[in-house]
Amino acid sequence: MDIVKKLKKGSKEYIRVLKVTKKPSMDEFKTIFKVTGLGIVIIGLVGFLLQIVRFLLK
Repeated sequence: MDIVKKLKKGSKEYIRVLKVTKKPSMDEFKTIFKVTGLGIVIIGLVGFLLQIVRFLLK
């Protein structure tokens, strides 16, 4: 019975969250896309530079 109560409570919370969310506008989507892309590029560059340093120190 405890599992059933947890499932009901969880499903109610999921439904509540879905009700308050909204689809992002095109401007919001573009901004998120740019920031995410920039973060991926920066992380990639840091990893690449670390590989070069590791190769040179070997």
